[in-house]
Amino acid sequence: MRFAIGLATLLFPASAALAVVAFSNASAAAGDVPSYTQPGGTGVTTGDDVKLTARDVTARLFKAAPGSRPDLQELNLARLDLAELDFKSADLDGADLYGTDLSRAKLAGASFVGARLDSTTITATDFSGADLTDARILRPTVFTTLEVAASEAPKFTGAKLVRFRSDGWLERADFSGADLTDAILGRSAVREPSVNAPASLSSANFTRAILKDAKLSGTSIKYASFVGADLSGANLRGADLTHANFSGANVAGADFTGANLDEADLRGARGLDQAIGLASATNYDRAQRDPVP
Repeated sequence: MRFAIGLATLLFPASAALAVVAFSNASAAAGDVPSYTQPGGTGVTTGDDVKLTARDVTARLFKAAPGSRPDLQELNLARLDLAELDFKSADLDGADLYGTDLSRAKLAGASFVGARLDSTTITATDFSGADLTDARILRPTVFTTLEVAASEAPKFTGAKLVRFRSDGWLERADFSGADLTDAILGRSAVREPSVNAPASLSSANFTRAILKDAKLSGTSIKYASFVGADLSGANLRGADLTHANFSGANVAGADFTGANLDEADLRGARGLDQAIGLASATNYDRAQRDPVP
């Protein structure tokens, strides 16, 4: 029997619910930002669509012709145990995977355009090269204990994550080479910050990733690698960037207002003269920078 601990649930007791609801009501003008407390905010399918079983999904994957993509588009796969399955680059566009166990599943090359993966278990899940454009993974369970094990972090290497949204505890996750244009990660992904507070990208790997106009404000991104990444126009306001590595990254137009840059490595970063808010960033004087000529 699998035992996975949802860190957000552990860290925030049910007594905080009333405060969350109050905040949500005050945020009615928040546009399309998802809410945990509003109807439809979790991505749960409520229609009369056919609900597949785990055996049905396994059969479809097994019967797929070699070289073809199993068709699982817009299906209700909520709360199924699909752990360790090889999805053979399946097409899951628009699918509902709310609460599904995808731990150690092989999802490399799969397509999740517009899919909902809220409350999924993504322990050691491989999304390498997958297309998660307009998909979202809110409040996922990642680690099986309170210890952050690198072997359990999901992989998004080379994935397409355009306008992707997640508030997960994604410490040590691998986003190297991924396209995160306009993505929203961390505390900004939903309306209720008290519920969303556990979000973390500490020690995540964004090496050579594209983060143009991405929003990572107010999130812990300590020790993360942005080596050679494109952060032009990214929103890093109030983020904790302690010891983050920006060597060779393009930070033109990136907003560092109120961010903590203690011991961050900005040597070789491009576009620093076009970055926003460095003067008001915390501990900017302690960041590692190229010597002034």
